[in-house]
Amino acid sequence: MDDICGVIQTTSPSLYTQVGGYLPPDLLYVILGPTASGKTKLGVALAETIDGEIISIDSRQVYRGMDIGTGKDLQEYKHIPYHLIDICDPKQRYDVTQFQQDFHRAYRNILSDKKKPIAVGGTGLYMQSLFTFQPYMHVPVNITLREKLAGLDKDELIQRIHLYRVPDDFQIDFTSHKRLIRAVEIMEALQGGFRILDSPSFSYPAILFGINPTLETRRKRISDRLTQRLEGGLEAEVRELLSQGLTHDDLQYFGLEYKYTSLYIQGRFDRCSFFNKLETEIHRYAKRQMTFFRKMEKDGLSIHWLRADNMDDQLEEVLHIITNKKG
Repeated sequence: MDDICGVIQTTSPSLYTQVGGYLPPDLLYVILGPTASGKTKLGVALAETIDGEIISIDSRQVYRGMDIGTGKDLQEYKHIPYHLIDICDPKQRYDVTQFQQDFHRAYRNILSDKKKPIAVGGTGLYMQSLFTFQPYMHVPVNITLREKLAGLDKDELIQRIHLYRVPDDFQIDFTSHKRLIRAVEIMEALQGGFRILDSPSFSYPAILFGINPTLETRRKRISDRLTQRLEGGLEAEVRELLSQGLTHDDLQYFGLEYKYTSLYIQGRFDRCSFFNKLETEIHRYAKRQMTFFRKMEKDGLSIHWLRADNMDDQLEEVLHIITNKKG
């Protein structure tokens, strides 16, 4: 879901406040990384250490009834309070604008309770929206239009884009089929009267920590976790969603696990092909996540990439960095 929304756009000055040699009382601690990197476990360990609460930055964990496929793993939170999980029905459409509002509310509530806000997640678009203003990311998804455009090749999409009056501050990546579709989607919305938002009035002093396991470790964790999800009832979860009124077309919107499980249920894959295809696509998704995080750095966000490869040492590394910031 992230990559199709990632049209290159001219950004306003960053809303991110770089932390210097001190830690402000309203500091936002951020833990990011690709799927299956251990973000939640580290976030919980940090919360236990500094008296914090976790705000999830995940575009799918907001949905109730989507537990196995989104990897909520709620047991990992133990007694630590969490926010922005199970807050809406899958039949609703949740977008980055709603996320920003919900995030800010959770952030303020945590501070008012004298706790430390810790943002944990891997949805790059949502993460970036907290720190860098990109006005066109708020244009809503138009599923019907995307379906109509999916059969057009790049040249046909480019020809269509040239029919619009493209704003001077809107830059398009003409090399990506998905981003060309997103560009048409945005142009259609603007032509239909969609109003671009002004820069939000809030900003977050933040310190960002990144987890980036080795390729071998990441691939093993992804494969092991996929096996666990399938054995843990992913197919049954998807069938239950279908029984509640979601369609197979709806499920394409909710990410790889739901998309390919839906196709498997429809008989488009046998069991072996289903597993192999889904495994391959999740590996590719993790690679795209890392590409997005690296782009965030190029856009001016400072990320402390943790060198340690296990949770205990990662926590020690995080606390060491925090302690030095205080000094």
